[in-house]
Amino acid sequence: MAYALELKDITKRFPGVLALDNMCLQVKSGEVHAICGENGAGKSTLMKVCTGVYQADSGEILLNGEQVSFRNPNEAYHSGIAIMYQETSLFEQMTVLENMFVGHEPRRQAGPFKVIDYAAERARASEILELLESDLDLNQKISELGMAKKQMVEIAKALTFDAKILILDEPTASLTQREVDALFSVIRKLKARGIAIAYISHRLEEIFLICDRVTVIRDGKYISTNEVSQTNKDRLVADMVGRDIGAYYPKETIPVGGEVFRVEHLRQNGLVNDVSLHVNKGEIVGIAGLAGAGRTEFALAACGFTPPDGGKVLVEGKEIPLHSVTKSMDAGLVYVSEDRGKCGLVLDMSLNDNISLPQLRKFSRNMFVNRAKCRAVAKDAIKQFDIKAPSEDFVVTNLSGGNQQKVSVAKGIALQPKIIILDEPTRGVDVNAKAEIYSIISSFAKKELGILMISSEMPELLGMCDRIYVMRDGLVCGELTRAEATKEKILKLALNV
Repeated sequence: MAYALELKDITKRFPGVLALDNMCLQVKSGEVHAICGENGAGKSTLMKVCTGVYQADSGEILLNGEQVSFRNPNEAYHSGIAIMYQETSLFEQMTVLENMFVGHEPRRQAGPFKVIDYAAERARASEILELLESDLDLNQKISELGMAKKQMVEIAKALTFDAKILILDEPTASLTQREVDALFSVIRKLKARGIAIAYISHRLEEIFLICDRVTVIRDGKYISTNEVSQTNKDRLVADMVGRDIGAYYPKETIPVGGEVFRVEHLRQNGLVNDVSLHVNKGEIVGIAGLAGAGRTEFALAACGFTPPDGGKVLVEGKEIPLHSVTKSMDAGLVYVSEDRGKCGLVLDMSLNDNISLPQLRKFSRNMFVNRAKCRAVAKDAIKQFDIKAPSEDFVVTNLSGGNQQKVSVAKGIALQPKIIILDEPTRGVDVNAKAEIYSIISSFAKKELGILMISSEMPELLGMCDRIYVMRDGLVCGELTRAEATKEKILKLALNV
């Protein structure tokens, strides 16, 4: 039997890194095939080889038994392979409709010319959004959308291609449960139509809900393939990490110090509505809520990235200006973005440059940068965060998503803040890297760093936080201690039921 997609002995090298080592994969038509592995295992690299972003150094790609070779993504698209990447790749100043069809707009004959068929484009887009059960406005600009809706546009964009093979790289990373349920409904419909779906996810519970088979890769090598019905979470984790990862949430009892961060009556243009909260030294405080609840908007306003309409922000009792990111950082308030690809990192720069960038003033004298100090900080980050990079000069875009996330967190920690706001700190991160990041967060809490953690993963909040604020419609609608907090209580507050 010919597989819809088959990869044989794929090897891919980057400078100093063997990303794929004789990797194999077989995906059937009409199945959802999960691909699991730690960050850096080679999952995304493998998919980029499938779609012509990278060319393999050796090995074969077969579609329905026939060998193919792609020089670029367009050739892959035209051969029936569509991909939705983990990080959004949308044009911010274009509309939803324009983004869905950019580069492959339907055309019609108008005299001697071929012009874009806007009616056909809109009809097809409406059909896809109906399939996705999405209320996206086709005329709205991407810059006006939150992360969850941007992710939905990416999914819709992938479906505009008449694909026989659909690759989904962390498709639910920024979706609400309702949107996840809608996506799973779409996946089941596509599966019924005979489409082969390669599904990359770190959320193991999703694999058991939606996937038929699962392949595990580790360090660029094939480890195992099993029917989902014949395996379990513990076995998958063991295959992924090759060892016992120990306690998943390394929460320790840490003495809480005095107040380090306070926000009073913060307001911003209907997005943030009179929010007040506080964080103490050594305390890990969570912010829960559904997508659109205003959690990220609150963080951006509090840190000076967007101008609030009123309120106060205090660090160690001293009020700081509301409209200055630089003064916020100088006061010890640091924000780590949920979107590392666009807001957290400069992907085409080195690890060293990224970590040094926010504090060049500290490393400079008479307009000259002390490179030795920059390198020392970067080397320390590589060691402290266990970043899988051959050196501090390694370009960040060549790191896996999880290692990029570690760099993003390390970049904030390197500023030696008094209070750090971590927005989705483990988004797109594998189980082992999550445990490592949790351990790092706990270690800094021990050093009396105040930590405010925004997360869409309730087990993460319940496992790591001393207190949890719940937001809804731009306001704080509840506060729960660690002893009080449960998934049910958080959901009731978030849904107002």
